[in-house]
Amino acid sequence: MNRPHQSTDEVIILQTLRCIGHSGESRVADASGFEQEEVVDLLDRLRDRGLTSLDDGPFGGWSLTMSGRRRVESLVEEELAASGARADVLDAYRSFLPLNGPAMDVFHDWQMQILAGNRVLNDHTDAVYDDEVLARLSSIDESAQIVTTRLSTRLSRFSRYGPRLSSALGKARQGDISYVADDLESYHTVWFQLHEDLLVTCGISRDEERRGL
Repeated sequence: MNRPHQSTDEVIILQTLRCIGHSGESRVADASGFEQEEVVDLLDRLRDRGLTSLDDGPFGGWSLTMSGRRRVESLVEEELAASGARADVLDAYRSFLPLNGPAMDVFHDWQMQILAGNRVLNDHTDAVYDDEVLARLSSIDESAQIVTTRLSTRLSRFSRYGPRLSSALGKARQGDISYVADDLESYHTVWFQLHEDLLVTCGISRDEERRGL
């Protein structure tokens, strides 16, 4: 079996920041798999090239510049061509799409529930209800792990998603309910990043996705 295409540090950092948005170095490190010291060095060098910017304010963090967004879109396109992985990534994206709707339903039902015919905030005092929702998420995760494994065999930078999803689900099962939809490394957050990464990698906008293109 061919080894997965190894993404460059530039692709990994730019694409990570593209998918997680305005973030501090520690969050970029968690998502990318780099050590925080490496992330700081890489982000600084990318800033020198006009690809990233740093906001030093009280809610500061790193973000891509418009040049950075254009650069990563170009690099990802080049990566797909060089790796010959385009068809496989598109196929994985098509396998991910049928999971996305049920996953969004789970996240919604985790935050809200119906009591006496009314939809109210879930205060997480009903353990049976929460367990049922987590069981649905676990079922979705089984399929999601297959998708992320397939992706990681073609492009190495996708290899972080499966373990991050598993970690979030495991913490939620152990009682830390913030890891379903609230924490910065929650299942919902990582899911959103995976979705965004697939869209950017495939060159599909969310509007095009909604229109079924």
